[in-house]
Amino acid sequence: MNALVPLIVALPLLGAATALVLGKRRRPQILVSVVVLTAIAVISAVLLVSVDRDGPAVVHVGGWQAPWGIVLVVDRLSAVMVLVSALMLLGVLLFAVGQGLLDGHAETPVSIFHPTYLVLSAGLFNAFIAGDLFNMYVGFEMLLSASYVLLTLGGTGSRIRVGITYIVVSLVSSVLFLSAIALIYGATGTVTLALIAERLPQLPNDVQIILGLMLLLAFSVKAAVFPLSFWLPDSYPTAPAPVTAVFAGLLTKVGVYAILRTQTLLFPDHQFSTMLMVVGGLTMLVGILGALAQADIKRLLSFTLVSHIGYMIFGIAIGTPLAITATIFYVVHHIMVQTMLFLCAGLIERVGGTTSLSRLGGLLKASPIVAVLFFLGAMNLGGIPPFSGFLGKFALFQAGVADPDPLIWVLIAAGAATSLLTLYALTRTWNMAFWRPRRDVKNYSSVLLESLQEDPEDEGIVLTKTISPLMIGTTTVMLALTLSLSLFAGPIFDFTARAAANIVEPSTYIDAVFPNGTP
Repeated sequence: MNALVPLIVALPLLGAATALVLGKRRRPQILVSVVVLTAIAVISAVLLVSVDRDGPAVVHVGGWQAPWGIVLVVDRLSAVMVLVSALMLLGVLLFAVGQGLLDGHAETPVSIFHPTYLVLSAGLFNAFIAGDLFNMYVGFEMLLSASYVLLTLGGTGSRIRVGITYIVVSLVSSVLFLSAIALIYGATGTVTLALIAERLPQLPNDVQIILGLMLLLAFSVKAAVFPLSFWLPDSYPTAPAPVTAVFAGLLTKVGVYAILRTQTLLFPDHQFSTMLMVVGGLTMLVGILGALAQADIKRLLSFTLVSHIGYMIFGIAIGTPLAITATIFYVVHHIMVQTMLFLCAGLIERVGGTTSLSRLGGLLKASPIVAVLFFLGAMNLGGIPPFSGFLGKFALFQAGVADPDPLIWVLIAAGAATSLLTLYALTRTWNMAFWRPRRDVKNYSSVLLESLQEDPEDEGIVLTKTISPLMIGTTTVMLALTLSLSLFAGPIFDFTARAAANIVEPSTYIDAVFPNGTP
């Protein structure tokens, strides 16, 4: 099975090169992209079963043993992240294809979109399976380059402006990460995660804290943790719907994954728990308060994305096996539901001609299926039983209750309030966009929306477009995947518990990379 591990990164890169050579040949490019992502989904599923049964799969690239060579590690956590990411990337790709068939690929030009999309996929997968910090950094840089191109597709003024902000913030994060890598290498003599985990406890405590803070700062920008989340609500809504869905569902989770991996492996003594709890609680509350003030659906969803990152940081801060179990489950849930909701926002924009609540109404009659899709996704994100959003939050709160720390009880209250406010924001959105009759839009808007903030890039244009069956079908399948988390919650929680048991015990990871002992 180890031979399959390098294919997770190699296939998307080969696919990107092939798509680039194909130029403007639309159908062959689409075929290459679909085949590659389907293959990755199958490979990651096989690896997930294998590592769950036999333990982590480790590959020393080129035959160079760690710490002198590049090491790729697939354990339960990285396997499930790759699998879920591949499924979401494939679903969004099919949505983009359906949109392109109707719009002539104006929003997703094939000569650019497909190669860049596959490079983005390779960067994601590389970050998840990297066994050393520098290779993880390379994955982040692949993400940065590809995401900037995707964010600015179409070359409109608004996209270029937010693209500049996005790349400046990302470059600052990259400089911080690279600086942290240099300091860690200077202090420990290695960038291999397993060996750092062995040597880091030998350093003075203040040095460990400095190194840990630098890593947290770099990853927190990627994860959009408050107060480093200011860039996200302005960046994501301007991109085409498929690009926004990928960004919302996956890019921030790379930062969350990096925090989870490094905190459990390199800092198992929880030196940063209190700080993470504070920023996690603030991320929840500030994010959802920002969402309540939005009149644009995509910006509202962007703020809810920020707020729900706080739940994941909360689970990492607690750090117990139960908390990590719930965190992994919640990450998987949030990737799926946030991706699906942003695709729904794309459908709303086509049916209603806009995503501004001040100009939307009567969509329940215009498109009942979009109404049902958004409603079910909203209930899931809001945490209504028996959806996976409720199950994940309940498990996080249960893990918190087991700890007597008063600060945790404050965060549980913040989490409960965030969940209720999320539900309120989304039900208000559904009511105004779908339930409210179209004829009442102007009167209703003057009463309720005068205090809400419109998208600053909104030009006030209402332009309806047709929805293809492929777009509806893809979004429906994505919803079905989110609902499956509730139907199969028991086995999934059992798996995430086994994954948590691995990562809260650093020796499991270290022994997999160095079965004969560390050098």
